[in-house]
Amino acid sequence: MADAALSHARETILTARAEPAKRPVIKSFFDPATFTVSHVVRDPGSSACAIIDSVLDYDAASGRTMNASARALINYVKFENLEVQWLLETHAHADHLSAAPLLQAELGGALAIGREIIRVQEVFGKIFNAGSEFQRDGSQFDQLFQDGDSFKIGGLDATVLHVPGHTPACLAYVIGDAIFPGDTLFMPDYGTARCDFPGGDARQLYRSIQRLMLLPDEARMLMCHDYKAPGRENYVWETTVGAQRTGNVHVHEGIGEDAFVKMRTERDATLSMPKLILPSVQVNMRAGRLPPPEDNGMHYLKIPVNGL
Repeated sequence: MADAALSHARETILTARAEPAKRPVIKSFFDPATFTVSHVVRDPGSSACAIIDSVLDYDAASGRTMNASARALINYVKFENLEVQWLLETHAHADHLSAAPLLQAELGGALAIGREIIRVQEVFGKIFNAGSEFQRDGSQFDQLFQDGDSFKIGGLDATVLHVPGHTPACLAYVIGDAIFPGDTLFMPDYGTARCDFPGGDARQLYRSIQRLMLLPDEARMLMCHDYKAPGRENYVWETTVGAQRTGNVHVHEGIGEDAFVKMRTERDATLSMPKLILPSVQVNMRAGRLPPPEDNGMHYLKIPVNGL
């Protein structure tokens, strides 16, 4: 059966390659504390923009949140007189808290994530014993995208691809000639995302990646993390589909599904949990909001002992 969503994404990219007015202007912000890259994606023909994968600073030792990373995004948007139409999450991150509610309060925009966030909410709602007040229907977000959905950022065309594997809800956003694959892929010299979180699946990840590899080689691909591969001096976060297809150390051409699954499974078994996974998931499954305050007015985050 034809992959209509992939065909639409390919058409989006090819149109943008032929028409400069359809190519987004991208300003990226790197957060060294979490190795996260947030992107402001702007329509060159208007003030419209989207913000992808924002960061709320969090100090685990003190339990304090801070907004320096978010403030950098806010200041840029205001200085450039941009209009935020979308706050896009590629998935519910396990390594940083989302700043989407803060950005939305100051800048506006609709908050979006993949429809399969409901699966993440169901699993982690149980792990954190979130109670009946925690809705597991994705209603904390303004928009739940499905594979093949399309939307606009001013005059820019955008297409949504569902790319599960790292989590069940992972999305890649194709905006003009640029692809934002979330944690599905890292830079070619670093490889691919882990698949050992609840709901992760290495075989699904391989198939999601192979789907992305069918997009035009010249399409830009912008990562949401960079961990600086051994031997590389600088952090970088932009590559191309062609560079991933021919050079990704985990999944380049010639590596079959079974070999990838074996590698990914064995590698994941050696990895520690991300240091912010417990606060991050509790907040991000709520669309970046803290759990409701208790009767003393304080917000609390839970630590499920031996839960992960």
